Amino acid sequence: MTGSQVRQRFLDYFSAHGHRVVRSSSLVPAKDPTLLFTNAGMNQFKETFLGLEKRDYTRATTSQKCVRAGGKHNDLDNVGYTRRHHTFFEMLGNFSFGDYFKRDAIAYAWELITKDYGLAKDKLYVTVFREDDEAEELWQHVAGVPKDRIFRLGEKDNFWQMGETGPCGPCSEIHYDFGPEAGPGTFPDDPGERFVEIWNLVFMQFDRDSSGKMTPLPKPSIDTGMGLERIAAVMQGVISNYDTDLLKPIINKAGELFRKSYGEDSRIDTALRINADHARATAFLINDGVLPSNDGRGYVLRKIMRRAMRNARMSGVTDPYLYQLTGFVAELMSDAYPEMLESIQRVARVVKDEEHRYATTFQVAEKFFQEAAYNAGQYRATQPGVDPTVQIQRPPVRILPGDVSFKLYDTYGLALDEQEEMAREAGLTIDRQGFEEEMHKQRTRARASWKGAEKAAINPIYQSLPRAEFVGRDTLETPVEVVSILDGEIALSPTPFYAEAGGQVGDNGVLVSPSTGEPVAIIETTYAPAPGKSVSKIKIVGPLKHGDTVIARVDTSARRSTMRNHTGTHLLHAALRSVLGTHVKQAGSVVEPSRLRFDFTHYTAMDADELAEVERLMNEEILRNVEVHTDVMDLDRALETGAMALFGEKYGDKVRVVSIDTFSKELCGGTHVSRTGDIGICKVVYEGSISAGVRRIEAITGEGALRRFQETQTLAAKFAGVDLERIQAHEKALEHELAQYKTKAAQAEAGQLENQVREIKGVKVLAAQVSGFDRAQLRTLADSLRNKLKSAVVVLATGEDSTVAIVAGVTKDLTGKVHAGKLAGAVAQAVGGKGGGRPDMAEAGGKDPSALPGALAQVYTSVEGML
Repeated sequence: MTGSQVRQRFLDYFSAHGHRVVRSSSLVPAKDPTLLFTNAGMNQFKETFLGLEKRDYTRATTSQKCVRAGGKHNDLDNVGYTRRHHTFFEMLGNFSFGDYFKRDAIAYAWELITKDYGLAKDKLYVTVFREDDEAEELWQHVAGVPKDRIFRLGEKDNFWQMGETGPCGPCSEIHYDFGPEAGPGTFPDDPGERFVEIWNLVFMQFDRDSSGKMTPLPKPSIDTGMGLERIAAVMQGVISNYDTDLLKPIINKAGELFRKSYGEDSRIDTALRINADHARATAFLINDGVLPSNDGRGYVLRKIMRRAMRNARMSGVTDPYLYQLTGFVAELMSDAYPEMLESIQRVARVVKDEEHRYATTFQVAEKFFQEAAYNAGQYRATQPGVDPTVQIQRPPVRILPGDVSFKLYDTYGLALDEQEEMAREAGLTIDRQGFEEEMHKQRTRARASWKGAEKAAINPIYQSLPRAEFVGRDTLETPVEVVSILDGEIALSPTPFYAEAGGQVGDNGVLVSPSTGEPVAIIETTYAPAPGKSVSKIKIVGPLKHGDTVIARVDTSARRSTMRNHTGTHLLHAALRSVLGTHVKQAGSVVEPSRLRFDFTHYTAMDADELAEVERLMNEEILRNVEVHTDVMDLDRALETGAMALFGEKYGDKVRVVSIDTFSKELCGGTHVSRTGDIGICKVVYEGSISAGVRRIEAITGEGALRRFQETQTLAAKFAGVDLERIQAHEKALEHELAQYKTKAAQAEAGQLENQVREIKGVKVLAAQVSGFDRAQLRTLADSLRNKLKSAVVVLATGEDSTVAIVAGVTKDLTGKVHAGKLAGAVAQAVGGKGGGRPDMAEAGGKDPSALPGALAQVYTSVEGML
């Protein structure tokens, strides 16, 4: 079987046995900040297992895309060196939510692998928890597994728990014997080379409290997981996952890009395996909205990408290549994940930009290493028990300090093996103990930030509330019953108040006595403390108690303004995709009465023409006054119709699809206007960058847009009768005054920058980033520095938003050796731009301010080369 056939056979088998086939969830866990990445099939069902979420089925099966790199589960350092470690993998699973239990789980598993997959029974071994007599008996009598092939193991291997408290239970694993060619050993003592776990069945039957006491669950559940890559290796008769058709084609493509052949050199083979795995993780993570950055998920993605690039560089690859490999991954896996084809161009652009940034960073890392190597001549290892005075009399031991080595690893992406190779060439040794201490500190910090699946328990008070019926789409005023009054909060049944979700703020309003018509409570906001539950924060102003019937009245003005802005957000999203391209994806939003804020993936600032066209398209739809349709359907059906799903959102099996003619179609649970004309007008008031590759637009609609127009008109009227000649004269005087101030500021800045000048081969060199200067001011500042330093090379740059300005100046006595145009051009290329100029003065521009520090640091190396 091919890997795709193995996946489909699994899903088809469980579908035929009454399981709902559920789509893989995003690699970014929805509304679960405790998880770095989705790392198991059960992640998307966590709330269901905890009893906080109800689904319209009790059996499910999935093929879940997973990433284990960072946080509690981190396989990154092993990838490429072993047969079965991966950052990205697929987890096949079947789940029972209080339906069937051990007997059926065992029967299903054994039938699938021995009949449908046709695995030889004499190749299979089973483990159970040491106290689970029931599981051992079922394996013998239901599956017919001989007793001598069933082994009892302890908690470390055969007991599962979601967190320190909560659902837990024994598990049972099925292992496959790959034979003596895979390695020596006997079961269960083999470390996992010959006898490999292929399927884990978790019997979720207890609830553990904070004291450690375990109470049987009223409805025990099943959670199983089988690695697709592992079972594919079994089915295809290969020992390594990397030899399956899931990964081998990617290895071959990497070999083509590297101009190397797999199987000829062990070091090259490792690099090719690393790149095959990391290209999959990179393509899928970026597709799911993760972008390389210096913290959180983006930091882990950057580490994965740079590990791939580093191994490629060590194999002799100098040109960008990874962006081509991720495109190949998308095409290879498009049968199971067709959405990957839609993001090929966007992923390629992100990856290629990161490849250029890495190339620049590595040059900086090399320079940092050279400086550290020079300083290491002054560094000596202090050994316990050795008299320091005696040690001083010996030849100095040249050691690269552990903290320096770790900085090269963590900040610049220079692996320890690379450092050791460079250290040998420089006659250095590395302080490995110091390096490991720094690594331990970093892992401790990471564990503090990401605590795996140990999610804080939801207050039991909220769990006991009945499921909230939201009626606020049909009415903004209705009689309701007070279900519960908590500490400053209230639960109502039903409720017309929208609970904050999907970027839309919660409703506010008032509760009124039906007999007196007087307010009894002010509703300040509304939110969902648990799936399906709704509570409102209140300020009690009259008699109110549990069981009362009151009139709930939503703030009509605020809600209608919010609805206008929410529908406006959908129009904005569609217009952006029309003007900028389908790579645009929503990366976050806020919808409130006064404005809408929309974050989206894009890599350059929008120009005036693009913004104008976006506004035109939005308002054209508003003027057409088309109906806004909302349909409820199955998630799979909704996606088949072309409805857009958004990053980071968690969807149930039934979803609401909001359609605006053929212009926009999105999955959305928020509230919207009935027709686009209800919006009135939509005006963009801000566009800017919030992080690498993510832009932000703010806009206003309806009354807010009208107020903005009236304010602008009032301002214009104030200037209507003003003496323009007088204003122009005053403006010229201010410009002259500003120019004088700028000159003084430049002179003051020049004085401070003089302290940063380095001397390279007898030549003064300054490369610095400054802020608050435009290009003309940069020229003035560069001239001032050249005049002050008499003989020097000066490169200055400033970067804000997505704009970088660069000025390079060289005094005339040095232009025969150092070319200002080449220096400016090199910096520009590193920050995603271009430029050049004369040998003595040159200007350039770029679009990536984040790459400026590395690009400017490289100036010193470039000047040294020219000299």
